Parts: sequence; C-alpha cells; structure tokens
Amino acid sequence: MTYNKVLFLLTLLQILIANHLSGQKSPLRDWGIEIGIFDPGPANAIIDVPGVHVGHITIIQGDSVRTGVTAILPHAGNLFQDKIPGAIHVANGFGKLAGYSQVEELGNIESPIILTNTLSISEALEGGIKYTISQKGNEEVRSVNIIAGETNDGSLNDIRGRHVTAQHVQDAINNATDSDTQQGNVGAGTGTMSFGYKGGIGTASRKLPASLGGYTIGVMVQTNFGGVLEVAGVPVAKELGNYPFKEEILNPDGSCMIVVLTDAPLLSRNLKRLAKRAMLGFAKTGGMSSNGSGDYVIAASTAEELRYTYQSHSAMTSGIELRNDVISPLFQATIEATEEAIINALLMAEDMTGFKGFKTFSINHDQFKEILKKYGRIK
Repeated sequence: MTYNKVLFLLTLLQILIANHLSGQKSPLRDWGIEIGIFDPGPANAIIDVPGVHVGHITIIQGDSVRTGVTAILPHAGNLFQDKIPGAIHVANGFGKLAGYSQVEELGNIESPIILTNTLSISEALEGGIKYTISQKGNEEVRSVNIIAGETNDGSLNDIRGRHVTAQHVQDAINNATDSDTQQGNVGAGTGTMSFGYKGGIGTASRKLPASLGGYTIGVMVQTNFGGVLEVAGVPVAKELGNYPFKEEILNPDGSCMIVVLTDAPLLSRNLKRLAKRAMLGFAKTGGMSSNGSGDYVIAASTAEELRYTYQSHSAMTSGIELRNDVISPLFQATIEATEEAIINALLMAEDMTGFKGFKTFSINHDQFKEILKKYGRIK
C-alpha cells in the first residue's frame, strides 16, 4: 500500500471518528446543567438504588417493527416470596396499567415491573406469570399480580402486528443486571416519541446526604407524551417553534410511565405521596397530562426490613417506617430525578424511521446548545 493511500485512509478514519463523536448523544448533566440541589448517584440511574436490576429487549425488524420490553426488578431475589411496599399514582388514566387494584388494596408489589407497548400488555402479563411460577419456591403459587404498563408506539411501530412475545418479556427479566444504564431508543422506549421529537427510556437518580438519611431515589421513565418542552426553566419548545396548539401542531397526546424506587423505608401511604411528587418533575419539563395521555407513577421501597415474606408464620409484620416530617427531602429528590430522567430520554434518543415510512427526529443538539447559551445556562 502506497504512502498516499495510507494517508488517505487515515484521514478518512479521522473524519469518520469526528463525525461519530459529533453525533454522540449525551445526557443532560454532561451538558453542564444540574437539575435541583441534590447530587446523583454514581451512575445517575435507577440502578443506583441498591439491589435494583434493569433489563431491555429491543425489537427492530425490517422497516416496520420498532418496539420492545423493559423490565425493572426492585430486588434480584424472589419478588413473590419477598414482596415490597408499593403504591401507584394515576395522574391521567388514559392507559392500560395492569395490576393497579391489588397494589392499591394491599400496598405491596410482588413482580418485576414490566413496560412495553399498548397492545402487548397481555404478553407482558403472560411473560411475567411464566417467570414467576417457574422460580424456585413458587411451585405452589396459584395467583400472582403482575405490574405491566405501556405507552403507544403505533406511529413508528406496526403495533397491530403484536411483535412482542411472552418470551421477550421473560428474556428482559432474565437479562436484567445492576449495571444497565441504556437510554433513548431501547427496550420499551424503542418506538416512542416525546414533545414532538423521538423519545424513549430515560433514567436519573439522587443521593441524599448522610445528614438527611443517605437514601437513594432512582427514577426510570418511558416517555411518549406531549407538552411545551422546558429544560431547566428554558423555554426550548417556544424557541424551536415546536409546541402543541400552534397552527397545525395540535396533538399533545401520549403517555408517560414513571417508576420511582428508593431504599428509604417507606410503606404504601408515603410511597403514594412520593409518586405524586414525580408528577411535579413531569410538569417541570412541560408535560401537561393531556386528555389522551396515560400518566402513571409506580413507587416502591426496596428496604429489606419492610419486605413482606409470603410464607411467614408470624401474624405480625416488622420494620420501622420513616416519619412523615422527615420525608420532604425524598419528595425533592424525586422531583429532580424525574425531571432529569425525562430530559435524558429526549437527549439520548436517535432519529428513527419506521412503520409506513413514518420518520421522527431526535432533538437537534446544535440548536439545543445555542438555546441554552442564549439563556445563559451554558457558555
């Protein structure tokens, strides 16, 4: 190979690398913007909560299938045998969240939390059931309450084809790890959109200082909703001219699934209060819970001392819950982590073309950067 040819190839490689780096997606904190007052955990993700595992199955086939499954395991043990305190807040009920009534009645969660698309809830239930009854120790189980939520990815995905299977759900659960920090076009967020751009899976966390208990809050979102986008108070949607109720841009509908996990010892009553605060973080991004939006928050505590042992012979439960008057820092941490997780989903998403040639674009990072500069948020 001649010197000139080598030089040409090296130059081409440099160009390709530069183009790749310039197109890389970065979460909000990498832009130098810090939401709120509390620091994130080491990964700035829901897996910062000790014991939490996350698994994704991303399904991209041909030019029409753009969907997937995300499974969140509050702990890696047998969730049916060692149930955890939980609560669900319904902000706007235009959705298909399975498992709500039993959590509302009993105040605990006994399955992985499964996210997928609207027409695959039955497969999520089937996969969750198969996973649970196959676990060692569950040989006599005859009833299980699977938590399965959804958003509708039918613009980018051939949703009527129902390409998610129960096996995909089991694979997402079985593949879950305590190190998965993927965001954007992954798992249940593969075909979703948000604020008129490509959305997806987002995550963030907050770690309270030792003086406030040292607890961790982790949030994961599946974003597929509309509104008037704001980032750290900056009116991004107005600057870009892309927001609902403006001329032909009329439809802000969609949905958002929000999962909040914490190692703080909270029972269902205060977890419900925690879940409600997540919607304040949702609102800070410009989300509006429109008429056609299914917006749900699932909150749970992973604290070992509060687990409800299914086969216990004791008539009493054990464990001590935090007092009402010391949980406000957890409320603040939840608001911050939810806001950041939603923006992360937006910033980490990639352009996508899908069903019937429908194409959606991720938010333009160069334009976004200039807007942040204009408002003095970054230099």
